Amino acid sequence: MKKCVFAGTFDPPTIGHQDIVLKCLEIFDEVVVALMINPNKQPLFKTEDRLMLLEKVFSGHPNVKVVAYDGLLVDLLRKENTKFYVRGIRNGTDYDYENQLNYINCDMYKQMITIFLPTRQNLVHISSSLVKDALRFHKNVDDYVPAEIRGDIRKLLDTEVR
Repeated sequence: MKKCVFAGTFDPPTIGHQDIVLKCLEIFDEVVVALMINPNKQPLFKTEDRLMLLEKVFSGHPNVKVVAYDGLLVDLLRKENTKFYVRGIRNGTDYDYENQLNYINCDMYKQMITIFLPTRQNLVHISSSLVKDALRFHKNVDDYVPAEIRGDIRKLLDTEVR
């Protein structure tokens, strides 16, 4: 069975993230969507809320496993018993950044294979950072987040004191 890991902060999950996971399902038997906990980032949504959002987005896909992880990516790959790591890229800037990380990760886990999947052209402008900024200013982000979680995002924002 071929398995891959697709990791990120997912703050919040976007239709771009969803699209990459759906592409992965066409290639792999199982996709591990890993919510990476980065102490250097200040997320808009709590870890448990982002995990819930991801689980809801992929609840209809039994071969998608959603996990939270607070260690190094290479250790997660070993834990999941896979060498395949998938990254979605929107442009050359994304590629340059992700490829630098790839070299470092491959130094730590020689068997690792990183697969870069380009984002669909109509999704290139979507990023969690831009969605987060729009949410902070109470703008509608329905076109950028999966339909399964639109209401949840609004409720979370209404209940959070930020």
